[in-house]
Amino acid sequence: MKPTDIGAPDYFHKVVDCQWACPAHTPVPEYIRLIAAGRYDDAYMVNWESNVFPGILGRTCDRPCEPACRRRRVEDAPAEQGKESAARAAREPVAICRLKRVAADNKDDIRARLPAVPKKKNGKRIACVGAGPASLTVARDLAPHGYHVVVYDGDAKAGGMIRSQIPRFRLPEEVIDEEVGYILGLGIEFRAGKRVDSMKALLAEGYDAIFVGSGAPRGRDLDIPGRKEGAKHIHIGIDWLSSVSFGHIDKIAKRVIVLGGGNTAMDCCRTSKRLGGEDVKVIVRSGFEEMKASPWEKEDATHEGIPILNYLVPKEFTHHKGKLTGVTFEKVAAKFDADGPGRRRLVPTGEPDQHFECDDVLVAVGQENAFPWIEKDCGIAFGQSGMPVVGKITLQTSLPRVFFGGDAAFGPKNIIWAVAHGHEAAVSIDKHCQGEDVSQRPPPMVHLMSQKMGIHEWSYNNAIALDRRYKVPWRDASQTLKNIKIEVEIGFDRVTAFKEAERCLNCDVQTVFSNTLCIECDACVDICPMDCITFTVNGEEANLRTRLSAPAKNLTQDLYVSGTLKTGRIMAKDEDVCLHCGLCAERCPTGAWDMQKFLLEMTPAGPGCRVRAPKKEPIPA
Repeated sequence: MKPTDIGAPDYFHKVVDCQWACPAHTPVPEYIRLIAAGRYDDAYMVNWESNVFPGILGRTCDRPCEPACRRRRVEDAPAEQGKESAARAAREPVAICRLKRVAADNKDDIRARLPAVPKKKNGKRIACVGAGPASLTVARDLAPHGYHVVVYDGDAKAGGMIRSQIPRFRLPEEVIDEEVGYILGLGIEFRAGKRVDSMKALLAEGYDAIFVGSGAPRGRDLDIPGRKEGAKHIHIGIDWLSSVSFGHIDKIAKRVIVLGGGNTAMDCCRTSKRLGGEDVKVIVRSGFEEMKASPWEKEDATHEGIPILNYLVPKEFTHHKGKLTGVTFEKVAAKFDADGPGRRRLVPTGEPDQHFECDDVLVAVGQENAFPWIEKDCGIAFGQSGMPVVGKITLQTSLPRVFFGGDAAFGPKNIIWAVAHGHEAAVSIDKHCQGEDVSQRPPPMVHLMSQKMGIHEWSYNNAIALDRRYKVPWRDASQTLKNIKIEVEIGFDRVTAFKEAERCLNCDVQTVFSNTLCIECDACVDICPMDCITFTVNGEEANLRTRLSAPAKNLTQDLYVSGTLKTGRIMAKDEDVCLHCGLCAERCPTGAWDMQKFLLEMTPAGPGCRVRAPKKEPIPA
């Protein structure tokens, strides 16, 4: 293998699993250390730079960072469990998402730290269609650079699906108002209650660029017998949640069936419980594990006494004299192709159909995009699926000054993906407006800084906490199920937040090796608690992985390979299970190992994303 190029931006970035998995690439260990130090304002601002909505996402994020957390790979299973159950035991990640909320809940007034509103605009006008997380991110990134950003939305308040589809018992309105307000306060023009009904008309207004962040506003329906007859009591889930959020609906019948297995279905069933539903069921066509809802969303629903029934496909809405009486289901089972890992099929079991009585049905079986306001001949190309054809990185359409992002670009995902799209779109819009190629994007900036403070001292806490993950406390259900506006989760207090923060392994503090200083004494090999360092002869990667002190089986993480040492051997370290504890650097007698903090700065909109003209050398006299 060739020596590892640690100067490549992606190398150490991939070692910081949580940051690599985050679509917005939030520097997670950095803000967790700040929380442990009680520096909540600083922790909040680190988040605000990357993910824009720390308080909102600290309650609602889909948490792609947590399944990637290194603790899940290196933490021992509970000792009190038997061998068989211990092998299956879930190793719990750091509560990254809820620590984000700690920063938001405990910060002081940070408005003085927000970007200043430019006194003079740069002459470029940008329109954002929809006031959801993608559009707001675009606006936040561009406004400080002098762009005049106009945000259109049909609702009276900005926030989009954050405000309309997430129940208040998960996300209080004051948190939305605060964080959306930070963005609108940057000199952005918000045209509330103004729906955009024609792309051609918007193009005619002369905007230098248009960003479409209108989301996936239409819920899928079920076209099965009885749908028309029972229509009065069959509701589309996302529309129903919006009506609840805006106060148009404040009650539901006692017997409720929710159809669907995603996060919207979980919000529908829990909201129903609070609006008068006594017998609320979620009925899903897939198995429990295959449901699209996040594991914690399913856990929250079952915690509130809501049963989830699986492998049932709706066949018919039953009714009597114009009144809905229930839903009939066909029992199915999952079958896989025998000749390989083919697509799973749901096949009827042959068991009798099952009928469940109900008074209301909420249909939450998915969302789809709707662009009736974009004329087919306006110059924007759409694919066969009805989605716009956009660049995966640039988010630019066939009409160069029009960009899409969030659910409007690629279909329903979540807030953090919308934020990531907003950042990328802002870079593209900035480069487009400055006459540059939007596909030419400077790489991220990488910083490595030694944490050495003495022979055996580091500027970070490198002790490995053995604590299990701390649970976020809940308010008593006797309170929360009576009032839809009472937030269920209380959040960590400062003491518990410190303990949970200490579980972080500081994966961004990297082990950096210098082969010119190494005397091959093997002291680092002896002290490494994970056996992840090996001195051996070089070879092809597949072979080398089998010859390490502990075989490196996770191919998604690289091997750190040094240049050739004096004996002709090389140092190979498995990045997969390294604890970043620093013992190798403490033990090394020559300083060949150093602990260096890695910081990745994503390329933002503004001067940093522009093509830099080469410096002209002075002409000799």
